[in-house]
Amino acid sequence: MAPCAAAILMALAAPAAAQNEDALRSFFEGKRVALKIDMPGTSDGVDVRPDAGRALDYRQYGDRLKTYGVALRAGDSAAVTLVKVKKDLIEVQLSGGGFGTFRDDSSSSVSIPSVQKSDREKELEKSVREETDPRRKRELREQLEDVRNRRERENRRIDVERIWAEERKKERIAWERLHGGSRFNLRYSGAVPAGIRPEEVMAALAEYVDFSAAGLETRTEDFLPDAAAADSRLSPGNLPRKGMTRAEAEREFGSPTEVSDHREGGLAVTTLVFVRDEQRIATEFVEDVMVRYTITSK
Repeated sequence: MAPCAAAILMALAAPAAAQNEDALRSFFEGKRVALKIDMPGTSDGVDVRPDAGRALDYRQYGDRLKTYGVALRAGDSAAVTLVKVKKDLIEVQLSGGGFGTFRDDSSSSVSIPSVQKSDREKELEKSVREETDPRRKRELREQLEDVRNRRERENRRIDVERIWAEERKKERIAWERLHGGSRFNLRYSGAVPAGIRPEEVMAALAEYVDFSAAGLETRTEDFLPDAAAADSRLSPGNLPRKGMTRAEAEREFGSPTEVSDHREGGLAVTTLVFVRDEQRIATEFVEDVMVRYTITSK
């Protein structure tokens, strides 16, 4: 591509991205939504890959919850405080966006300088080295020991103060992590789709966020593959749904024909398989809440 043409494309792409961001910010910011999953107390947030076969890496998700704690819990209401569109990423920040941004002091270290040798101590060291009279040398050495001991006692006190200050700072950081909000990162392979609509963002987050609290609704089947959308139209109300409890699933589909457990990161995942008519319904639950399902013909 000629340099001139590349420059023109870049010039056109920047305003388009800005328009996307402006439209999404206008639509989402200030709205309150309800969360369906726990959110980690970090600006790393939760990564969701809408165009991947598996949108959420539960191992990574579990690790972040374990490392940073839970800032927002499933069922909590949170305000959308900022939406940012980057090359291949849409950030949906909630209640501040999470602790760990450039404005946050995330270091637990505290700098309290130790007391260095005073001029008096240095003079005494020199005098002890140069003194030839044994009695006088002993007196100077005693004075030096006294000055040195005072300095070392003060440094031990400073060490204790530093430890206490660092513990207090760790507690403050932990508190700020749990009160600093979190975020979703919608990560796309290549680039954010041109002209992406708010409805598409809601569809990508529908498994994790309830937008009805903000008076927003989206038909997520409009953005599903054709087969899945067809299934949802064929038997509304009788299909599994993400967020369904295990008890609800067993009432709807009967006793499972297969049950198994495995771990994904820090999460315990239970797989239940139901058979109904000519359909095999494989479902996965975390803490008895459905997070994934597939429907295949027998």
